[in-house]
Amino acid sequence: MTQAISFRLDGQRALVTAGAQGIGRAITEALLAQGAQVHVCDIDTAALKDVQEAFPQVTATLTDISNEAQVAEMFAGLQQRWGGLDILVNNAGIAGPTAAIEDTTLAEWQQTIDVNLTGTFLCTRSAVPLMKGKGGSIVNISSAAGRLGFPLRSPYSASKFGVIGLTETWAMELGPQGIRVNAILPGIVEGPRQDRVLSAKAKSYGITLEQMRTRALERVSMRTTVTAHDIAAQIVFICSKAGAKISGQSLSVDGNVETLVQ
Repeated sequence: MTQAISFRLDGQRALVTAGAQGIGRAITEALLAQGAQVHVCDIDTAALKDVQEAFPQVTATLTDISNEAQVAEMFAGLQQRWGGLDILVNNAGIAGPTAAIEDTTLAEWQQTIDVNLTGTFLCTRSAVPLMKGKGGSIVNISSAAGRLGFPLRSPYSASKFGVIGLTETWAMELGPQGIRVNAILPGIVEGPRQDRVLSAKAKSYGITLEQMRTRALERVSMRTTVTAHDIAAQIVFICSKAGAKISGQSLSVDGNVETLVQ
């Protein structure tokens, strides 16, 4: 008998870091649409207020995921509220500087690593005890820059390569407990953050933003950007029963980025 394919997440308890805006907001909305209970954290008070006004069922905390004490406090609240966790989406991240390695400061390097890599570690470390015994799905947001070199973006690329290493390690470590761990690798995502990155690169090369955008898309097989909703849809699939046997994978949502713009 053919089994029906379901992407429903009814009753699943999910945390989305940086879930009040941008890609995180799209992930939050997609999980809600499939029946999940969602808690979001963010560092933007206005964004948190906005998402809760739009979706009163969403709970939220003002949390810097690179701060160990704040992460511990957030997870203590989730333990008290839900008693467990089924889905963790480690979405929070920053772009870091656009600069040659000799012009990159230690402070810029450290901040990028602290948010993109240490924050993912801190949230996962706190989430695992809430998933043990019941299993769960952890999704880490890496990047095309986590599998390809990215000139002028050393801290970002290093952190996103690191996320893939953590993903593969944790999938092995946590698999026997029924916890699946995967990474999503977005490509050129439409939105203001990508515009800022491309603008900084355009300035460094002495060309216009549109010229830089064209140069970047020439290195994408499908010659297309992706949207936050494209990424959110893939996360729903991975976390649903349809993706129940997927773990340890780095799944690109990028139109096939061949190389990153140089």
